[in-house]
Amino acid sequence: MGFSFDISARDGRARTGVISTPRGEIRTPAFMPVGTAATVKAMMPESVRETGADILLGNTYHLMLRPTAERIADLGGLHRFMNWDRPILTDSGGFQVMSLASLRKLTEEGVQFSSHIDGSRHMLTPERSMEIQRLLGSDIVMAFDECPALPADRAAIDASMQLSMRWAQRSRDAFGDRPGHALFGIQQGGLEPDLRARSAEALRAIGFDGYAIGGLAVGEGQEAMFGVLEYAPGQLPEDKPRYLMGVGKPDDIVGAVQRGVDMFDCVLPSRSGRTGQGWTARGPVNLRNARHRDDPRPLEEGCPCPACRNYSRAYLHHVIKSDEIIGAMLLTWHNLAYYQRLMQGLRDAISAGRLELFAARFHEDRAQGDIGLI
Repeated sequence: MGFSFDISARDGRARTGVISTPRGEIRTPAFMPVGTAATVKAMMPESVRETGADILLGNTYHLMLRPTAERIADLGGLHRFMNWDRPILTDSGGFQVMSLASLRKLTEEGVQFSSHIDGSRHMLTPERSMEIQRLLGSDIVMAFDECPALPADRAAIDASMQLSMRWAQRSRDAFGDRPGHALFGIQQGGLEPDLRARSAEALRAIGFDGYAIGGLAVGEGQEAMFGVLEYAPGQLPEDKPRYLMGVGKPDDIVGAVQRGVDMFDCVLPSRSGRTGQGWTARGPVNLRNARHRDDPRPLEEGCPCPACRNYSRAYLHHVIKSDEIIGAMLLTWHNLAYYQRLMQGLRDAISAGRLELFAARFHEDRAQGDIGLI
């Protein structure tokens, strides 16, 4: 079986369907938990799957530095290495090079940089990124691009977009013919509609298995991001998956799904779990707050995750304030489970033609805020 995308229902601009890969199906709209260094922090892979996740994201930059892609390949590939037998998407490493590495030097060839771990020097090019992702064995490979931080002036965004499109062609050439594996191109262009259109045109001419909307969630704010999403998804092929990279908060996801996006990833649910924040239908809850120390109720009534099924807010408050590892484990499980329930709710609503009602109720519930004191 190869890689394919089938849309089963639409509601406005929103779509629900299935991405099929040799390692399993990905129900869309889909949220991908982030397993940066071959692990979703504080979670066992089987626990991540139990939350409802169909696919994980791995990180080229981190894995190339430690333990190295070559070592992972020698040990049987990333799936075996991290004990995850379902699909994995790997990003290209470009964003992390720009945001984490030091002493960067950007040229037409690629980016030379110093590791944030030990200062060692490395060169990442479209060809090397494709090689690393091949060694990892990822099912969905991302083209190598540059992601400029916003705000930036138009000339800089234009030059960066054009460089990314040249790198997209080199990524396509280096990827070659790999049946069962997919390559996604990444649209750039900042907040400029015409630059986004030119980027989409270049990507369509090259031809990819899926298309990402890059260069957002980098400081521009939700209003500006939604402004781009009013037109950017429609500039990309209708019959291919559309992936909004690095997004996001639950209300970001709902708004993006309404505007035609199919795939998401974000560190927020797992990072929040390690800092004492739980995500619920009524919004985020800070379990470090003293108001929870005597509360026998679950974090979220009706949630089947272990944190809500077996423990009280008082216990979660205690272990988080005490810096016990179980606090991060339980809250991360809950947050990932909440995100996957949200995605299932969106898929069901689209299938039933009731997305606008679902979104209205979603916002009404969040507007209530957390439950009151007992």
